[in-house]
Amino acid sequence: MDKTRMDPEAFKSTMSDLNFGNVMAAAARDYQKELLAQGKAQASTTTNEEVDLDDLMDDPELEKLHADRIAALKKEAEKRQALKKQGHGEYREISEGDFLGEVTGGEKVICHFYHREFYRCKIMDKHLKSLALIHIETKFIKLDAENAPFFVTKLGVQMLPCVIMFRKGVAVDRVVGFQDLGAKDDFTTKTLERLLIKKGIIDEKKYEDEDGNVDGENRRSIRSSVNFDSDSD
Repeated sequence: MDKTRMDPEAFKSTMSDLNFGNVMAAAARDYQKELLAQGKAQASTTTNEEVDLDDLMDDPELEKLHADRIAALKKEAEKRQALKKQGHGEYREISEGDFLGEVTGGEKVICHFYHREFYRCKIMDKHLKSLALIHIETKFIKLDAENAPFFVTKLGVQMLPCVIMFRKGVAVDRVVGFQDLGAKDDFTTKTLERLLIKKGIIDEKKYEDEDGNVDGENRRSIRSSVNFDSDSD
């Protein structure tokens, strides 16, 4: 067996070609759908027939579609990077002194007021941590209620867990306990996600499968349920 190692530059080139191929394949699928929608496909074309990439490489419409897709991906990447610099894309604990700056420094913010020893607060933590990774458009933070007496009083927090939603620094809604989540401990991340979407604090995500089909209900990046240790510490 030849165990000669691949040259690093050759490896980078190969990976670049693969990435380009993936984008082109996705663009080709979009182009095929457009042709079918416009009635340009031949009557003999079956639903499972694949588009020949070699025949489409020089097609100006495909080239434009590819360029538009690349531009959209680049714009989205820049937006995500800017949001990450503002603390989005993760679930962070803050102090009372940081609270005002955090909730006024973002368009949409979710803050979980919690108690370290409350089991239901730990359940809420698990779900919010999962959602923070997906819904980068919203900032997810948590604040220990025991260490934030001023804001607990100011915001009228009387029961934990208490998840308060802010828009431009103004508290607009909240989820108190699990009453809106089926009043049980084993609700799924998707259940919480749907509730937050309904309240308008996070956006509904669209996911694309291997065939390019968009499904707003398919949450591949989210575990449908969360397992917890029997010991609540």
